[in-house]
Amino acid sequence: MSIATNSTLLDGLDEYIIQQLQEWKTAGLAIAVIHNDEIIWKKGYGYRDVESKSEVTPETLFAIGSSTKAFTAATAAQLVDQELMKWDTPVKTYMEEFQMFDSMAAERMTIRDMLCHRSGLPRHEMAWYNSGRTREELIYALQYLEPNEDFRNKWQYQNLIYMAAGYLVGHIKETEWEQFAQQYLLDPLGMASSVFSVQDMQQKEDYAYPYIEKDGKLERMPFRNIDAIGPAGSINSNLNDMIAWLRFQLNQGQFDGQSLISKEQFAVMHTPHMPCDSPFQGSEMPVCTYGLGWFIEPYRGHMMIHHGGAIDGFASQVAFLPEQNIGIVALSNTQGSVVPYTASFRVVDLLLQLDVVDWSGKMRKIMGGEPAEQDTDAIAPSAITSTSKEPEQTDKEETPTSFTLERHGSAYEGVYVNPGYGELFVRRREDGLETYFNQLEMPMTYSGNETFSVELPLLGLTVTATFEVSEDGHVQSVSIPLLMEPGTKPIVFVKQPKQS
Repeated sequence: MSIATNSTLLDGLDEYIIQQLQEWKTAGLAIAVIHNDEIIWKKGYGYRDVESKSEVTPETLFAIGSSTKAFTAATAAQLVDQELMKWDTPVKTYMEEFQMFDSMAAERMTIRDMLCHRSGLPRHEMAWYNSGRTREELIYALQYLEPNEDFRNKWQYQNLIYMAAGYLVGHIKETEWEQFAQQYLLDPLGMASSVFSVQDMQQKEDYAYPYIEKDGKLERMPFRNIDAIGPAGSINSNLNDMIAWLRFQLNQGQFDGQSLISKEQFAVMHTPHMPCDSPFQGSEMPVCTYGLGWFIEPYRGHMMIHHGGAIDGFASQVAFLPEQNIGIVALSNTQGSVVPYTASFRVVDLLLQLDVVDWSGKMRKIMGGEPAEQDTDAIAPSAITSTSKEPEQTDKEETPTSFTLERHGSAYEGVYVNPGYGELFVRRREDGLETYFNQLEMPMTYSGNETFSVELPLLGLTVTATFEVSEDGHVQSVSIPLLMEPGTKPIVFVKQPKQS
């Protein structure tokens, strides 16, 4: 199939993407397509800066979120090639201080286990999200984070474990993961514009601002610095650089005549390791597996390897079909946007000359909360899963209206600590109390029976905080259900004595 033919097959893609940006209230999108190592599409749409009407270009930098995970897996493969690490040797062989809540997991966990999400841990996102703790402090805290599944029993997406995998790579090379990835991946691939922090991205001339859609309008969001868990999702890149990354994947570790990773180890990353929850499960993509840093699933009968990413104000999708030698990267600067997916799948439909699927309609059903049918797909996992839990009903005579800040507020105020999650503060505000955690302010509404409804508008999260009070009236702890996976327990923060 010639390039010209491919370009002709993509006729109408411009109009489709423009329509998608309007339908999904998305600020901007950059998308590139390669076939047989040639670029057949590379364009920017919409705005990188809505306020100034600055347009997206192929040079515009975006946060790629969890699409970073494939880079972390690649750095591990390079250490395997260098015979500095083996996929199935326990992590503790290389890092004696590594600890997990489950002692067996701590003793047997390997880099392969880390990279295919079978640690047994649920997401534990609030242990790191917006936290001021360092990477080393977060790794130390792993020993206090409870699993909800047996080790190697089930695939569960886990950002902290990916962070630890990257840390291990750097530890073995006696450097930081970012420095290793820069020297052995980004530099050889010519990815000169890519950076590992949104702070560094903002020093560049051409970068996208993050946005969120509220009440039908786009609002600019603050950049979210996730440097501490960098190997799980902190890379920022553009089309030009990501095209090199796609070529590298399709050429199985070879780039410009240079072998950066052996074909043997590249095959390990692209081989299914665990059955997983499919981001898009349906008749078009009926089964999903996870390799090392990649989802691997059939798309309408054709193998597709891909990984999306999402962090505050950004969404990405990187996908390739090895047998057809097709690669696609789509980058967006709007929170939770599905356009990187709808646009990427439209490209595949067009290039394979298949009847186009109404992916936008499928996404609309899921986003609207309709029951998922066999042919309905879901959005790829993002860095933070926004969900909600209704406050529990209480049967005590005490009602929310009987609570007054003057009578009861001081009893709850104070510092609470969980060794895995850090410090949580309960403090006064003008209209009541609030929880302050990871530098996030969460208003509290009393609902009786020592419980409060705690809201976190930034994440769209509402949970019930339950305080444990001793017989003599002293508040001892607070438990908050911060985990949404089955089999998880509320996170308990113990109240600390007041400093004299």
